Amino acid sequence: MLNGVSSSGKSTLAKALAAKLPDYFHYSLDDFDLVIERMEDREHNRLIPVETAYFYHRSIAMFADKGVNLIIDHVIHDEYTRDDWAVSLSDYPVLRVGVHCPPEELARRERERGDRRPGQAAEQLEFVHKNEQYDIEVDTFADSGEACAAAIVQALGIKFNG
Repeated sequence: MLNGVSSSGKSTLAKALAAKLPDYFHYSLDDFDLVIERMEDREHNRLIPVETAYFYHRSIAMFADKGVNLIIDHVIHDEYTRDDWAVSLSDYPVLRVGVHCPPEELARRERERGDRRPGQAAEQLEFVHKNEQYDIEVDTFADSGEACAAAIVQALGIKFNG
């Protein structure tokens, strides 16, 4: 499970991991939110009255129950999301990865992407890594995506095979 703020490099890292781990599939919160968005009528404020994370976490469990290995691309951005993750996925083996990137680089990436609200990553930094315990932490600015992916693959082998 890759946890980091918006624009921290989780999706890019997930793709690098999927290339190294052919039995794993990238499953992002952003992709799952598209399912919810298609169901809702946001223009008329007709919204599903349940947190998206609730459904996302349980869909992760459904995949795991069928033996499908996932690379989770997530943003644990508030207490509800953290608590629901813990409740719904506590019985599953998860390698928890903290994905970091300096604030200045996050701001640059937000500007470059153009599909994120400016300052969103900085706001998320207030909570995302607070009180989190990770099996491994990576910095997508200090290290290449390839180096971060290699470190995660190594940690995956140590945690689940060693």
